[in-house]
Amino acid sequence: MLSKKEKALIAEIWGKLLPVAEDIGSDALLRMFSTFPGTKTYFSHLDISPRSPHLLSHGKKIVLAIAEGAQDISQLAVNLGPLQTLHAYQLRIDPSNFKLFSHCMLVTLACHMGDDFTPLAHAAMDKYLSAFAAMLAEKYR
Repeated sequence: MLSKKEKALIAEIWGKLLPVAEDIGSDALLRMFSTFPGTKTYFSHLDISPRSPHLLSHGKKIVLAIAEGAQDISQLAVNLGPLQTLHAYQLRIDPSNFKLFSHCMLVTLACHMGDDFTPLAHAAMDKYLSAFAAMLAEKYR
């Protein structure tokens, strides 16, 4: 699915974004909540207003998980096992939300990266985030 060059590019991008993980993650979450209001239902017990501690914390967790997965994409299924179980059996998140978030993350990356978000980077990241979302939804089958 991803070439060696694309895998290296994805790992490089996420490595560069780790210092701003809170900003990227919270921005993508806020974008998802604004665009797809139904996704907020899973966060009704948290303060998800812009720059809130809950939003920043959860956004950072998501970015760290995505970045960790990018380090060895061939082991994505193994690395995401605990998150699959958590989201499917404990949190019972609608798996379609993973695709929605993936799209919001792409838009967020384009905004944050500017000219560095080249067509090649966009295509590679789209493939990776789609695989990440599909892998998270795997336990629902």
